[in-house]
Formats: sequence, structure tokens, C-alpha cells
Amino acid sequence: MGLPTPTLTTPRLRLRPFAQTDADAIFALQSNSRVLRYWDAPPWKERAQAERFIAVCGQIEQEGTGARLAIERAADHAFIGWCAFSKWDPTYRSARLGYCFDEPAWGQGFATEAAGAVLQWAFATLDLNRVQAETDTHNVASGRVLEKLGFVREGTLREDCIVDDEVSDSWVFGLLRRDWKG
Repeated sequence: MGLPTPTLTTPRLRLRPFAQTDADAIFALQSNSRVLRYWDAPPWKERAQAERFIAVCGQIEQEGTGARLAIERAADHAFIGWCAFSKWDPTYRSARLGYCFDEPAWGQGFATEAAGAVLQWAFATLDLNRVQAETDTHNVASGRVLEKLGFVREGTLREDCIVDDEVSDSWVFGLLRRDWKG
């Protein structure tokens, strides 16, 4: 059962399926240690990881479990990050949300805008009841994005990630359909 990856637009952004031509941009993003300092995996070291990432995007779509969208600014078509809707479970009517943005895009509201567009699509198209997101407890900016979108911090996963011998906790956020104000 496939789940077609949508193309979504907002006033400032275009969210679209990943293409092979995105390999250099996604590698640059995912190999940046500052971008990934709160991530649950170390920065990439090989361009082949970008090609595998793009292949998995197609696999996720084909399996019908979610969608990963490349994000570009509408004004100049520059790649600035990605947003993922994953682990869609039609029986439980739930899914997960994640995103990653390049440093020049930080602090401009792009994460809130992009994630809001994905949530609007997901709630309208897939009859969701709940969306979950997690963020490192040190990533306060990401927590604020989720709260702006209506997510509620539900708890803390203690010491759930160890990356390069650094232990970190994660906050778990949940958004229920009845609380979505999109």
C-alpha cells in the first residue's frame, strides 16, 4: 500500500519529494556537526549515506508508512532542510513528525511553517488522531517549534540516546487531532 509523497507549498516554502539531485545538499546538511549536535546519530562521513537516505525516502513511500519531504525556499529554490512524517499507523491513527534545517534557516520560522504544512496534510488526508515528536532536551528551539504547533510535552525519555559517548535525554511531545488548530 503506497502513500504518495505530497508536494506542499506555503507562502515561503515548497516541500517536495526528494530526488537524486538532492544528494549533495542532503549530505552537506547531515554532515554538519552543528546541525546534528542534538541528533540521535553522528554526522555523516560518506556521500553514499545521502544516496541511501534518498532511497529510503522512496521505500517509506512505497511501504505506505510515511513521507520525507525536501524543503526549499520558494523565493530562490535553495534547499534548507527536510521534514518527515513517519511511522504512520492507520489502525491506531497515529504517526511521528521530525525535521532538520540548515543553520542559515534557523530562527526564521521555517520549521514551524514546514511542519505545520505537513501536519495540515496529514490530519486532513490520513484521519490521524495523534502525532508524536521527540527532541533532545537541550534543543530548546525545537521544543518551542512543537509547542507553537500545539504539541504538549508529555514526558522525558531518560538517557535514550548515546552519540559519540555523549548521553542525552529526549522530550516526548504529542499533538491530538482535537488540539490541532491548523
